[in-house]
Amino acid sequence: MDRSEQGLLRTDPVPEEGEDVAATIGAPETLTEEEREELRRELAKVEEEIQTLSQVLAAKEKHLAEIKRKLGINSLQELKQNIAKGWQDVTATSAYKKTSETLSQAGQKASAAFSSVGSVITKKLEDVKNSPTFKSFEEKVENLKSKVGGNKPAGGDFGEVLNSTASASATSTEPLPEQTQESL
Repeated sequence: MDRSEQGLLRTDPVPEEGEDVAATIGAPETLTEEEREELRRELAKVEEEIQTLSQVLAAKEKHLAEIKRKLGINSLQELKQNIAKGWQDVTATSAYKKTSETLSQAGQKASAAFSSVGSVITKKLEDVKNSPTFKSFEEKVENLKSKVGGNKPAGGDFGEVLNSTASASATSTEPLPEQTQESL
């Protein structure tokens, strides 16, 4: 194996991006004139290959731009496509799916809880309305209304009913049936 092939098989560490190449090279080896000439040719060849690859890349990029122009793809459309693809990628992740599922379940539970609270309140109001105490109070208001109002049509003005109830309760000393000794 000659020296140029041996150079390709070396196991020296390759510098990382941004690492100073000169820092990774040790002190210059003592080379013969022939080895120096061979290295200069190899250097020129690698530099030429880099130049060629840069030109090929530039030509490919130009060709890509021409194809996009012919297809009517502009930067804004590309951006929209990239965003749509990114969103699709995000929604495909397990973390997104778990979060979405958890939020959905939380929403369902909250909805059920609000519905349950509404049902309980409705039931309690119906219970109060159907209670003997409320019925008794309602009857007394109706009696008072008929005494105070005379022949007025049923369901008069709410303000009138309140005023008549207030004046009647001021003259009446009879306790309501729901009142007990404990509440007095």
